[in-house]
Amino acid sequence: MSQRLAGKTVFLTHADRYMGPAIQARFEAEGARVQISTERPRSAEAGEALLNEVESLDVLVANLAFPPQPALVDAIDDADWHALFDHLVHPLMGLVRGAVKRMKAAGGGRIIAVTSAAPLRGIPKNGAYCAARGAQNAFLRAAGLELARDHIAVAAIAQNYIENDTYYPPELLKDERFLSRMREVVPAQHIGDPSATADLALFLATEAQFMPGQIFPLAGGWTTTL
Repeated sequence: MSQRLAGKTVFLTHADRYMGPAIQARFEAEGARVQISTERPRSAEAGEALLNEVESLDVLVANLAFPPQPALVDAIDDADWHALFDHLVHPLMGLVRGAVKRMKAAGGGRIIAVTSAAPLRGIPKNGAYCAARGAQNAFLRAAGLELARDHIAVAAIAQNYIENDTYYPPELLKDERFLSRMREVVPAQHIGDPSATADLALFLATEAQFMPGQIFPLAGGWTTTL
């Protein structure tokens, strides 16, 4: 490995699920000191509190996941709607708010969030999930444009069809009906490996320049198909 993150401190949330394990392994292999959290914050205050013991911070990886709670629009349950925003949107704001305070004082940093491509295209019967993930993406885009002048680079990895424990677990990847449907809508014709997300996160943490507030689709071409 090239040790591209040698001497850098990274804070990673939901380290035991979603893209956490792959990103932690990739960043540590590149020399990063990765501080992890496995807590499930449900508010902005709880999200920011995760950073209370963090003194220095070069890179925040906000890796947040929650099951989609599918329902037709006229059957969306209030509790499910609020749960999605409580687990995905509010903690993200708190994490970013806390990270920015530290990064401004340090003269800069990187903020990377693993979100979803779902709101980029829309998924029927998943309006609540698309709304929550869309709120994440919109917040990060605005924050990235605002914070560029402070030398804080903000980006989102808007993924779909990547193997993970929350949305694409091993048992689903053995379902031939699912795989057949996937091949119809994903030009790449296969489910992505978690290493694809980890590689993109590493690029955004080290090499990416002059692209503030960008939302990067990572979905095998799914966002470009009709």
